[in-house]
Amino acid sequence: MHDRIDEQLVELARCLRPGDHLAGPELDAAVQELTDGVEPSRYGTWAWYPWSGRLVHLLPRHEFRRVRTDRNRDKITAAQQQSLLERRIAVIGLSVGNSAALTCAMEGIGGSFRLADFDTLSLSNLNRLRAGVHHLGLPKTVLCARQMYEIDPYLDIELWHEGLTDDTIESFFGDQEHPLDLLVEECDTPWVKTAAREHARRRRVPVLMDANDRGLLDVERFDLEPERPLFHGRGADLSAREVQELDAADTLAYLLRICDESRLSPAMTDALTRIGDTLSSWPQLASGVMLGGALVTDTARRILLGAPVASGRYYVDLETLIAPRDGDDAAGLGLTTAGAAR
Repeated sequence: MHDRIDEQLVELARCLRPGDHLAGPELDAAVQELTDGVEPSRYGTWAWYPWSGRLVHLLPRHEFRRVRTDRNRDKITAAQQQSLLERRIAVIGLSVGNSAALTCAMEGIGGSFRLADFDTLSLSNLNRLRAGVHHLGLPKTVLCARQMYEIDPYLDIELWHEGLTDDTIESFFGDQEHPLDLLVEECDTPWVKTAAREHARRRRVPVLMDANDRGLLDVERFDLEPERPLFHGRGADLSAREVQELDAADTLAYLLRICDESRLSPAMTDALTRIGDTLSSWPQLASGVMLGGALVTDTARRILLGAPVASGRYYVDLETLIAPRDGDDAAGLGLTTAGAAR
């Protein structure tokens, strides 16, 4: 059992009155005013985490979130934070998507989430997912939800353990009372990637995708452009049904088109020719996944707050941005990338 409510109340008092430098009797009085005479041991909420056996005493929802996001001020104003916490975000694919979902939760981007993935955590996932060996075999949906609830137990999270199918994708996008505000698509299945965009476009839901190569972030503003072609037109206008009927070779060609093969990193381009021979799957690094989580969250925040974010394909390629400058000795620096972004 963890009862740190006194410390949280002190933080709350100081968050609400930052200019008063509260201490001593004045701080005690401020805390008493917050609880309105209720004993601290009876104030707030107890959160039970059955997977770890922890019972934690916390501030009520509004006060909890006020303190937890206090260091967001004023990169995110109080009014903006409240607006963001009223939004519903869906994430499809919880390897790369795990980082996006967790970063959104930490920053307070979204108060309701839908998480979809059919897979369980395997040992080879631990090169890029924040998890431990004791989580092996756990559904990725459950792992992600547990991590998010440990950040904010007041979140509303729906889990889709079977991933998305023809029978479930319609309901995943919700009814009129519970629509999605944003979709983060990070799955590996071409049919799902396409079908999710078809539904998002029909319902005018913006879509973000981090490709985990060269810092590629895809932005499709179907909320503003309901006639926009999927994948910026790179999908040759194939429908999800047509994608389902492609053979293995044509499916790979389709994926390469929508990911813009000509702009893949040299390592990824080489890997694609060796998958199933000397490589079991395409390479992904924790650093790229974490960068993707940051790119998705930052962009999601600006879209949901109405900032002018245009559809397009954006690259935050660290090997280009952090590279030898003119006159540097690349060999001496242990670097192999020539040139630097200015």
